[in-house]
Amino acid sequence: MNSKNFLIILVLALFVISCSKKEIKKSVIKEKSLELQVQEAYNEGVKALEVNDVLFAAKKFNEAEILFPQSDWAPKSALMAAYSYYKQDYYEDAIAELIRFIKIYKNHKDLSYAYYLLGISYYEQIVDEKKDLQSIINSKKTFLELIKKFPNTEYALDAEFKLDAIEDILASKEIYLGRYYFDRKKWIPAINRFKRVIDEFDQTIYTEEALHRLVEIYYILGLKEESLKYANLLGYNYQSSLWYEKSYSLFDKTYENQKKENLKKNKKSNFILRKFKTLIE
Repeated sequence: MNSKNFLIILVLALFVISCSKKEIKKSVIKEKSLELQVQEAYNEGVKALEVNDVLFAAKKFNEAEILFPQSDWAPKSALMAAYSYYKQDYYEDAIAELIRFIKIYKNHKDLSYAYYLLGISYYEQIVDEKKDLQSIINSKKTFLELIKKFPNTEYALDAEFKLDAIEDILASKEIYLGRYYFDRKKWIPAINRFKRVIDEFDQTIYTEEALHRLVEIYYILGLKEESLKYANLLGYNYQSSLWYEKSYSLFDKTYENQKKENLKKNKKSNFILRKFKTLIE
C-alpha cells in the first residue's frame, strides 16, 4: 500500500470516529435534556398545586409521565395528577387517574396509597342513604381490597373506620325503605328490609330499631310467636334500650299506662320538693 492510499484511509477512519463521537455525544445530550424536561414539568406541576391551580398541575404531571414513561418520575407524576384532581373535588377525574395507575403500576411501592385515595374519592361522593348507592358500593369494595392486600398499613387502619361508617349508611338505607313500606302497610317488603339489617349490618346502630319493627309487624299480623322471638332477641341484647321498651309495651298493655303514671308521680314529687326547698331557704 503506498503512502497516498494509506493517508486517505487514515483520514476516512478519523472522520468516521469523529462522527461516532459526535453522535454519542448528541445522544447523551438528548437523554439528559429529556430527563431535565421531565423534572421541569414535574416541578411546574408542584408549584401550580401549591397555588391551587389544580388543572394546570394535573396537566404538567401528565406531561411529565408521557415524556419519559420508563423513568421513576412516571408513576410519581401519575399519582400526583390524581391527587391534584382529588384536592379540588374533581373526584371522577381522580378516580380515572387512580384506576389507570393501579392497572399500569401494579408493583409500585405507593400502590397502597393509590387504593386508599381511590376509596376516599368514592367515599367523598356519598351524599346520604336516600341517594344512589354506587359510590358507597365502590368505596366499600375498594377499602376491602386495600385491607386484604395491604393489611399492615396506616391506610388499612383508616379504611376500617371508613367501612364502619359505610355499614351504617347501608343499614340506614334499609331502615329508610323499611319505614317507607311499614307506613304503607306493605308488610312483606318491610320485613325483608328490616331482616337485612339484622343479617348483614348487625354491628350498626340500626339493629335495635330493625328488631323492634319486626316485633311490631309480626304482632300486627297476629303472628305472636314470631313477634315474641324477635322481642326476646331484642331484650337479650338491648334490654335497656328505648326500642325494647316499645316492644315490651306491645305485649304488656299495662306497661305504658304504668310508665305514664310513674312519670306523673315523679313530676308531682319534684314539684313538692321544690316547694319544700323554698320554705326552708
